[in-house]
Amino acid sequence: MSDVIEIPPHLLPKDGRFGSGPSKVSDAQLAALAAAQPTVLGTSHRQAPVKNLVGDIRSMLGEFFSIPDGYEVILGNGGSTLFWDAAAFSLVDTRAQHCAFGEFGSKFAQATNRAPHLSGSSILTAEPGEVVTPKAEDGIDTYAWPHNETSTGAIADVGRPTGIGEALTVVDGTSAAGGTLVDISQIDTYYFAPQKNFASDGGLYFAIMSPAAIARVEQVAASGRYIPDTLSLSLALENSRANQTLNTPAVATLVLMRAQLEWLLSQGGMPFAAARTAESSGRLYSWASEFRHIEAYITNPINRSPVVATFDLLSGVDAAEMRRHLRANGIVDIDPYRKLGRNQIRVGVFPAVDPDDVSALINCLEFIVERLVT
Repeated sequence: MSDVIEIPPHLLPKDGRFGSGPSKVSDAQLAALAAAQPTVLGTSHRQAPVKNLVGDIRSMLGEFFSIPDGYEVILGNGGSTLFWDAAAFSLVDTRAQHCAFGEFGSKFAQATNRAPHLSGSSILTAEPGEVVTPKAEDGIDTYAWPHNETSTGAIADVGRPTGIGEALTVVDGTSAAGGTLVDISQIDTYYFAPQKNFASDGGLYFAIMSPAAIARVEQVAASGRYIPDTLSLSLALENSRANQTLNTPAVATLVLMRAQLEWLLSQGGMPFAAARTAESSGRLYSWASEFRHIEAYITNPINRSPVVATFDLLSGVDAAEMRRHLRANGIVDIDPYRKLGRNQIRVGVFPAVDPDDVSALINCLEFIVERLVT
């Protein structure tokens, strides 16, 4: 188009993918996918090649997260959205408390609040861009909140709340898991999908579960509550122990995830991943503090996500128009979460993203903005 601002090639990043999910996929992952033909792709998920693949991932996740004795890695079909329903059927005993400070925490709260077999959920809320954390409350057996709210770019503490007794902590790690530091010993269930920091595709969920969470799953399964097979964490646990899923998984997704885990572990595991995302997001936040046409959306620096950075555009700059020019130059997917309705950009800086490409993105943002305000 003739009205597109052309960015000089020397300013452009080598890879212009900065989406907040799915993450960019690396060439090494694509090579692993090609190498899986024909021994893994197109073969039965009940046979050794695919079961070994699942076993590798479960073992590697255990290593990456340094899971304590007795914790287990389970997986199932469907992503984190399905896990919300599975938890409502299989993990919450009577009543849950939720922290809702964005889209995804709110959706899990709706799932348990509407469940006919549960008491109405206690829902603690904060305005988008802010954070609320769990508080001990009588009658609550499950405390649930997101580690990183992908919709806003706000991150919360995942330490075990004081005074909650034997209640379970259930944390949505989808956009944080694999890109931020976390102490799994503080959490009874840390669940996530593989399309963010693990640079794979969606359609599966993983959950790292403590002995207490496993006991709760078994208790609920034995209680006589009706649980559809697809939402049964008891069946997911049984199948995971056999390195398989209830029904056919997305095998290509598993191949991509194993390749990403191999890379992350070879580079140093969780500390490497956390340092890399912190470097990328740090460059963005530092720039935004000095560039007069943009400001960080999350006002409290403690709550600024290291993996999903959000910024408001100032000086009358139309963020949609800016993104149009960027996309025409091959820089894509920095759109804000649609329901926020803000004049904003949202940048995913998962470990697959090169920090030097983030610096190039900053140069391109300045180049476009300065031409839109003149």
